Amino acid sequence: DAAIEPQISEGPSPHARLAPRAFERRPDAEYEPTAILADRRAGLQCVPFARREANLEIFGDANTWWGQAKDRYQRARAPAEGAVLVLRGYEDANRGHVAVVREIVSDRLIVVDHANWLNGGEVTRNVPVRDVSEAGDWSRVQVWHVPTQQWGGRAYRVQGFILNLVDRVRAQARQA
Repeated sequence: DAAIEPQISEGPSPHARLAPRAFERRPDAEYEPTAILADRRAGLQCVPFARREANLEIFGDANTWWGQAKDRYQRARAPAEGAVLVLRGYEDANRGHVAVVREIVSDRLIVVDHANWLNGGEVTRNVPVRDVSEAGDWSRVQVWHVPTQQWGGRAYRVQGFILNLVDRVRAQARQA
């Protein structure tokens, strides 16, 4: 058997199909949202939707999820794919909303799926959410408004992100 010696060469391989720049992340300002109203007639609130999508056993109003998750699930201040984004205190202190993080685009931009954001029981998918906090700590966010295809005018207070690590461990075990 002949040994194969790897050769180091300058520049891209002549066998490469994509140039390295194809893998460079574009600036957030160039991100093109693909948000859609996936089911206008779902008749869902955000809580049962997020519970099912993230496979969390948390019940009750969205404004109670952060507290309920304590000592049951890992809570984080930064987003993670599959985590539940928890908003609280918009319009009044008792209002809340939960959404499931589907993708992390950058350190200040994520994509979520959620229900009833437009107050019609609809399911909306691939919705961009951007961190607009001064410190870049995900304490305040803006949500893409799907009907008008622009950023919403309000900033919402974030309590944090709830992670279902049990499901991640089970999924990894199934793949192994």
